[in-house]
Formats: sequence, structure tokens, C-alpha cells
Amino acid sequence: MKKILSLLLLSFFTTQGFAQKKEYNLIIGTYTSPGKSEGIYIYNFDANTAEFKFKSVAKDVTNPSYLAVSKNNKLVYSVAEAPGNSAAAAFNFDGLKGELAFINKQATGSPGPCFVLADEKHAFTANYGGGSISVFGIEANGALSPLKQLIQHTGKSIDPKKRQESAHAHQVQFTPDRKYVTCSDLGEDQIYIYNYNSTANKEVLTIKQVVKTTPGSGPRHLTFSPNGKYAYLAHEFNGIITVFTYNNGMLNKIQDIGTTDKDFSGRVDAADIHVSPDGKFLYETNRGDANTISAFSIQANGKLNSVSTISTLGKGPRNFTIDPTGKYLLVGHQYTNDIIIFERNKKTGTLKDTGKRIELGAPVCLVFAPIK
Repeated sequence: MKKILSLLLLSFFTTQGFAQKKEYNLIIGTYTSPGKSEGIYIYNFDANTAEFKFKSVAKDVTNPSYLAVSKNNKLVYSVAEAPGNSAAAAFNFDGLKGELAFINKQATGSPGPCFVLADEKHAFTANYGGGSISVFGIEANGALSPLKQLIQHTGKSIDPKKRQESAHAHQVQFTPDRKYVTCSDLGEDQIYIYNYNSTANKEVLTIKQVVKTTPGSGPRHLTFSPNGKYAYLAHEFNGIITVFTYNNGMLNKIQDIGTTDKDFSGRVDAADIHVSPDGKFLYETNRGDANTISAFSIQANGKLNSVSTISTLGKGPRNFTIDPTGKYLLVGHQYTNDIIIFERNKKTGTLKDTGKRIELGAPVCLVFAPIK
């Protein structure tokens, strides 16, 4: 009997040991420059300890500043912000080895791609410089087809610093039901919601709704709650977060909430916004003169209550990510060339510096992917 009990206990603890091993690929997009960054980097990240280890770098694309991983974990797509030669690129991804293999790239037909989105049928780029959206088909081998559709925005808004003299598409995002694609246009102070016609040959995106935001606010990034009922929009120029209800392709505003002190007078330059995996907290980063990250608790009605605002401990926190377990939050600093790893209190939403740093030139996009 004792032998059987010992075997059962050994089996239990062995199973627990395997269950608690939580390692992921951390894929990092950068702005490339000689001596600092060469392309897309992959690290092994342990979500139990926040330990990390370099695996590989893909050097085939200039300025791969934003990335998207396919649902099956076998492909990675990136933008290529090459002056005069803007493109989107496709890579095969070996999750076990943590390696990328270049497949192809296609011209966006519009300058300044800054965001990429993909599913199994299409890839989309938001082109900041051109104020447009590029739509590509995805071939059976994961390669990008030539441009299928180019949607041009033509408006402007009132920013006195002349950042809104023309359209600037900044992000494309699927709605939770996957029926629509949203586009935040910083230059127009508008959110576009497009019908997503996934089987179409030409008009893959057609307009459904246009949501006007506060003039001069500069809508940048939009994220949705895990339950699909709410959306949260970060405005670049003033750091305001707008909360919307979401239903069947329609956004309805229910709250505006700030991320800086009332007496703050410097440049805000809000950057990124994400909801924790458990749907309980929302985080937003500001760059400019602020260089902060704000935490908010999400109420049952989707509205936000402020929890804390702290320094990101670097300059230019353009992008951040939360590991799939929700234990750590990683902030990439474009100008101090590092990634700061914070531990996240899952009960309070507050962040604590772990002291761990990934030193890397101009990290501007952080994505977790399975090791498989």
C-alpha cells in the first residue's frame, strides 16, 4: 500500500512539475540600424521566473516594426518600414526551434506601414505615411499575394502641430466576432469599421460605420475586452482613453478617462493599450515627456477606474505586452534600447520592477507565441 501511495505521489508531483513549466517564444520587432538591431529577434521566456534566453534573429527585412503571428503558430507577418520601398513580409515560423525563414514580401503601394494584422486568408497593413490600408491575400504556403485592395483615407483634422494635415491610418484590428476590421486614423480623428468579406477577390473591406472622436485627440490604438463587449481607444495627443460598448460592428461611447495628472503640461504621445488576459485590468503607455504606464480596473459595465500610474523606467515605451499567464508585463523602449520586465499583481493590477532587462536596439513590438 505504501509503495502504491508513493508512486501516486511521485506521479502527482511529476505531473505538477510539467504543468507548471510555462515557456514561450518572445518575438520582438525592431527598428533596424547598424550596430544596434538587425531585424526580428526571438527569445525563450519563462513565465514562472521571467528568465529569458536569445534564440535567433531574422535579418531579411528593414524596420520590421510590427508583427503578427498566425493562429496555427506557423507563420509570422511583419511590416517593412523601408523609406521608398514600403512592404509587408511573410516568414515561416518554427516554434520549437524559435526560428523564422523568409518567404516573400509585397509592396504596400502606400508609404509608412506601421501595423500588420493577419488571419488564414488575408493580411492587412495600416499605412501611417500614406493614410491608407493595404490588403493582401495569403497563399497556401503562407506567402503574401500581390496587393488585392488599397483603401485610401482622405480627411484631416485640427492639430496645431500639423500632425493632422492628412490622414494617418495607425492600426487595423479584428472585432471580437471577426466579422469586421477596425482602423484607427490619427490624422482624421476617426475610427473606421469595415465589413470583412473574407472570400472576396477585390473588395475585401467595405465601409460599415465611421466613429468620430474628439477633434485634435489623435486616435492611435484600439483593444477589445476578452468577453467582446467593450472596446478601449488610446488617443495619442492627450492620453485620454475612450471606452465603447461593442455589438455587431457598432461602437458606442460610454466613458472618457485620463492617464496624466491634470497639471501635466508636456508631450503625452500615448502609445499602446492592452487588457490583461483575465479581463480585469487595462494598461496604457505614454511616451513623450511622460514615459509612464497607467493601470485601470475594469468594472462590470466595462468602465474604468484608475489604479496607478508609474514610470516605465525608460524612454519611448512604444509597445508592451502581457505574457499569456498574466504574471509579467514587458515594456519595449524605442529610445533607451531595452525591454523592462515588470511583475503584475493579478489581484490589484499594480506593477513591480523585477530588475530584469533585455538589452536590444529599438524594440517596438513584442509578441508571445507558443513553443510548439
